[in-house]
Formats: sequence, C-alpha cells, structure tokens
Amino acid sequence: MLSEVYYLIRSKSDGSYLTARPNSQGTSYLLLFGEHFDALSYLNTHAAELASRFSVESIPGTQVKSLLKRWGFSGVGIVTDPLLPNVEFLQQS
Repeated sequence: MLSEVYYLIRSKSDGSYLTARPNSQGTSYLLLFGEHFDALSYLNTHAAELASRFSVESIPGTQVKSLLKRWGFSGVGIVTDPLLPNVEFLQQS
C-alpha cells in the first residue's frame, strides 16, 4: 500500500475530501481510488450534476497516514468498483 499512488476526490470550493460514513457513529473514511479514471467514473456515475465542483488529485501511499491524521479520518475506504460502488474499509490503528 505504501508504494502505490492513490487518487482522491476533493472539493474545489472548500478543499475537503470525499469521504464515506458507513455507520451511524460519525466516523469518516477517506475514499481512495486506484486509478484517476476510477475516481472520474465514480463522480460521473453517482454525482454527474456536481462533478464540476470536484477535482481528482493523486497522493503517494507514503503520505496517506499523515493525511488521515491531519484531517481526523478514522481510516480509508478503497473503492474497488466505482460503478456499484464496492468499497473496502480499513480502519487506522
């Protein structure tokens, strides 16, 4: 995971990242995509009317942990299929 490059979806208006909240406890997970086109597919499939308000940016795997800490995320949600979507949640230890 550390040597890979991941892609994130970020709001152009306030700089916040696209997250998932899979439970009612208020924990948020940063959504990560394996490819730039997967992130774009996710946006165009699930929020086509809002896609212009977001951008896709890359991050090396070595910086994911510090990003989680800085923004207070509980972990990551790795999107394995952007069309369904299928997400694997990993909690930060």
